[in-house]
Formats: sequence, structure tokens, C-alpha cells
Amino acid sequence: MTERAAPEVLISQQEIAERVEALAQVIAPRIDDDTVAVCLLTGGLWFAADLTRALWRAGRNVRFDALWLASYHDERKSSGRCEVRADLQRPLVGRRALVVDDVLDTGLSLSEAARLVKDAGASEVMTAVFARKPWPTPRPIDPDFVAWEAPARYLVGYGLDDEGMSRGLPYIGAMD
Repeated sequence: MTERAAPEVLISQQEIAERVEALAQVIAPRIDDDTVAVCLLTGGLWFAADLTRALWRAGRNVRFDALWLASYHDERKSSGRCEVRADLQRPLVGRRALVVDDVLDTGLSLSEAARLVKDAGASEVMTAVFARKPWPTPRPIDPDFVAWEAPARYLVGYGLDDEGMSRGLPYIGAMD
């Protein structure tokens, strides 16, 4: 196994927690307890878990579902198309939905997820990402809620991976 250099820490575990709590305070008044938080797997799992707990502390007991889309396939670059690997399990008809993902790069996965959730009958679809990276061209979607404006670097940790590795780091670091 090749040893990799440790990433440069860009945002600490404590700062992540503070940003998630602050974001939950902004989101809570816009949703109700019938809202379904839809986690985009796999990277969004860490943020979705923390955000749903923070929403509970903010007085919202949301429902939870997941949607598994793949566009990176353990590569550093998006394939340019989304593949649905696991669909929604919870009925969304007439409910608000909050699609939760780790990072906004191209916007492909988030826009596809929002479309799928709307097509499943959600009355309103909102989106939240932990990190939004700058992008050179217009994206198909702009998230409703963003916890952190990230730099244009290759990020790992807190759900973000490097070819399948480093998701479990408790901070976000840069690998470039």
C-alpha cells in the first residue's frame, strides 16, 4: 500500500460542527417535521447525519431518506453523468424535501437529485451542501443553503474522498 501525505487542514472538526449548527438554525424555520432530509450517498452521509441532529436541536424532527447517485466512480473527476444506484425509499408526495450533499462541484449530482425528488412528488425541494467550490462555468443548480465556501482545491475528509479513501477524516483537508 502506498503511503500518502497527510492533507493540509482547511477546516477543523470544531469549525465544521459550528457551521453545521449555524446552518441548522437557518434551515429550521424553512421546514417542518414532515420534511424529508434526502442524503446523497456516499459523501453526504457525514453532513446529513450531523445536520439532522442539529435540526433536532433546533426544534425540527425531520424524516430521513437517501439517494445513491454515482458520477465519480472512485476517480478524481466526474464522469459527466449520474447513475442511480439506489432510489428513494420514503414517500415524498406532498412533502417538503431537503436534499443534503457534501460538496457542490459541477452541480450534476445535486441537480439530478433535486429533479428525482421533485419527480417523486415533493411539494418543495430545497438543497443544502456543506461546501461549495468555485466553478469556472455556470452550474445547473445553486444550493439553497451552504455551510462553507470552499477554495478551488482537491478536498478530502468529512465525507469527501480521494479515490474512495479519506472520507472518515474528522476535518476537511486539501490534497493538492
